[in-house]
Amino acid sequence: MQVFVRDNNVDQALKALKKKMQREGIFREMKLRKSYEKPSERRAREEAEAIRRTRKLERKRLQREGF
Repeated sequence: MQVFVRDNNVDQALKALKKKMQREGIFREMKLRKSYEKPSERRAREEAEAIRRTRKLERKRLQREGF
């Protein structure tokens, strides 16, 4: 991952780097890898994430349709 510093503005470059890392999911990955996660816990977490994701999409769809 690469970010260019323009006009000696390091703060802006750091902000851009953090944004890219957030979009790629690197921070989330680091948090998950910090400690061991049992396979059963991983399955439960992924199922819960999928449920949250589908509910959110459904809410957005209903809002778009005006319900």
